[in-house]
Amino acid sequence: MGVAMAEPAAGREALLAEVTTDVVPSWAILVVQLNSLVAGRLGVTDTDVQCLFVLGRHGPTTPGVLAKHVNLTTGSASRMIDRLVAAGCVRRVADPHDRRRVLIEPTQEGLDRVSAAYAGLIARTRDDLGDFDDAELGTIVRFMKTAERSTAAEIHRLQATLQGRT
Repeated sequence: MGVAMAEPAAGREALLAEVTTDVVPSWAILVVQLNSLVAGRLGVTDTDVQCLFVLGRHGPTTPGVLAKHVNLTTGSASRMIDRLVAAGCVRRVADPHDRRRVLIEPTQEGLDRVSAAYAGLIARTRDDLGDFDDAELGTIVRFMKTAERSTAAEIHRLQATLQGRT
């Protein structure tokens, strides 16, 4: 009887291990590879693609805020913005609230190019999720949002460690 009670916990531990050490890392590697291919098709770098996602999600922002979102120095962010301007994906515009500041905003062409590059994955993912009921989809959303927060917290922790803060 003691063995039967231990088995569900062992089964749960095996599932947790599978998710954390196999499934999520394997998927993350494939996402990185896909982003690299998308960047190559757009003629930009992987970080440039992250920038376009951030701008598409959050809207126009300052170069400094954008640099923080994609974990770049301001100098590297400036070069990234130059590449994206040259590729027709973003433009510099005056901040309507403070004409001394510049905002970086995505162009419709840039957003369309990124959307087209990810259209296949989006279609496949929608098909993959088709058999999940609403409760399961809610659980997936909850997990992904939690994982996003945990990943951001780990990035901040590692950055602080590298900068000598703990």
